[in-house]
Amino acid sequence: MHKIVSFIPIKLNNQRLPGKNLMILEGRPLCDYIFNTICQVNAISEKYVYCSDEKIKDYLPKGLSFLRRDPYLDGFQVKGLDIIEHFVRDVDADIYILTHVTQPFTKAESIEQALNKVLYEGYDSAFSCTCIQDYCWYQNKPLNYDRKDIVTTQNLEPVYMETGAFFIFKKEVFTKYHQRIGMNPYKYVISPLEAVDIDTAEDFELAKVVAEYYKRLGKD
Repeated sequence: MHKIVSFIPIKLNNQRLPGKNLMILEGRPLCDYIFNTICQVNAISEKYVYCSDEKIKDYLPKGLSFLRRDPYLDGFQVKGLDIIEHFVRDVDADIYILTHVTQPFTKAESIEQALNKVLYEGYDSAFSCTCIQDYCWYQNKPLNYDRKDIVTTQNLEPVYMETGAFFIFKKEVFTKYHQRIGMNPYKYVISPLEAVDIDTAEDFELAKVVAEYYKRLGKD
């Protein structure tokens, strides 16, 4: 039986959009979205919110545990891999699931389906991404097409862009390679709406539109 542990790193001193993780989105604190999504994933053995500020306890639904992290990890220069390293050191598991508050529309079924790829199909990790099947450039040259032979977009080689919705990885992926994506990852494609990521005030305005759209569909 695999021990599957999820963690949601969160800080309350955001730089680009101060206080964003507690901002109200369609009547709910932003953090409430991913908190409730993780609570729906029954395969997870232990579910943590990894935060230095105990104030976050006031926002935790039943099923999520608070784990206090070193305030050092709230620093603006701290890298995501540093946060993962501290969590892996604090909590042992066979498989870790990392999600982020800033992607509120992440779906529980997406996490579950990607997790099953790691559990049962031989992948050492899985990550959410969007698929871009359009004319892309990188380092001042076309990335996925020939300028002398332009094919239709449906025949282009797709380009995949990571999102922060979730990263799922076996323990050895991190302890051996110091990575959240292993050598045999599964790319789980999510929709642009599910991939909405909030870093700026403009992002938050977009998220409000998406939240209203989902509300109209009855999917809030």
